[in-house]
Amino acid sequence: MTSFYDILQAETQAEREYLTSAPIIADVFTGNISTGQYVSFLQQAYHHVKHTVPLLMTCGGKLDDSKEWLREAIGHYIEEEMGHQEWILNDIQACGYDKEVVRHSTPSFAAEMMVSYAYDSINRVNPLCFFGMVNVLEGTSIALADNAAKMIREKLDLPRKAFSYLTSHGALDIEHIDFFKGLMERITCPREQALIIHSAKRFYRLYGDVFRAIEANPAVPLINNEEVA
Repeated sequence: MTSFYDILQAETQAEREYLTSAPIIADVFTGNISTGQYVSFLQQAYHHVKHTVPLLMTCGGKLDDSKEWLREAIGHYIEEEMGHQEWILNDIQACGYDKEVVRHSTPSFAAEMMVSYAYDSINRVNPLCFFGMVNVLEGTSIALADNAAKMIREKLDLPRKAFSYLTSHGALDIEHIDFFKGLMERITCPREQALIIHSAKRFYRLYGDVFRAIEANPAVPLINNEEVA
């Protein structure tokens, strides 16, 4: 019998290809990327990652008593995800850009819409919609993060400490996906499964738009106005 996790991957293949076909991803793996693009990516990552724990807390609070087992799993996720936005800011600083400017900057339209949809779907539709986002973000990290970090570092000659977010998530999310698979196997209601599939499709499109909106240079000053290679 095909697992729900495998069904989820099969049903979202077209939307996943929309994300992975974003031009900047091809640029990374052909070595055609600048420090400015990498920092722009980190800036938008900061703007959605800082909402991960609040979204998990919102989702857990919305679950009914029949999903207490899932609420406990969300507690595990919260422990794992706490403070990751600070890793991103430190990576930005290691690239030579002012992380405090990023902290107080505004997200791109695409990043803001993805975060808005996450809160909206939890509150308006069903808290299980959030697991469509989990599927997209963690699956994308496994597929791209470690290799992307290696390619960017080799191309731009940036220090290792500029890649804590990407390198940690490549390895960490392998564990998370195994955990996530186990959770999805306990979602047996066809209506609930359909909700998660639907939201995953939406999040692949929204996250794909975040990648497509990454700018050549962030609106963030260099530290001491020194140029970074």
